[in-house]
Amino acid sequence: MAEIFETQEIGQRLGLLREEHRDLDTAIMALLEAGSVDQLQVARMKRRKLRIKDEIQLLESRLVPDIIA
Repeated sequence: MAEIFETQEIGQRLGLLREEHRDLDTAIMALLEAGSVDQLQVARMKRRKLRIKDEIQLLESRLVPDIIA
């Protein structure tokens, strides 16, 4: 039962992270297209996006059981 609850929590967290990742991607593109680009802000957003991607991969690996070949 606890495993199902943990799986649901991971799934919810993954959904939120994926949404934030998409939002950051959209915001970065909008800043770059605007012309007057704050390079520091863009760099921070890209670093945040990478951290989110890493967390998504970590959570996804927890959902998929290890299979010994």
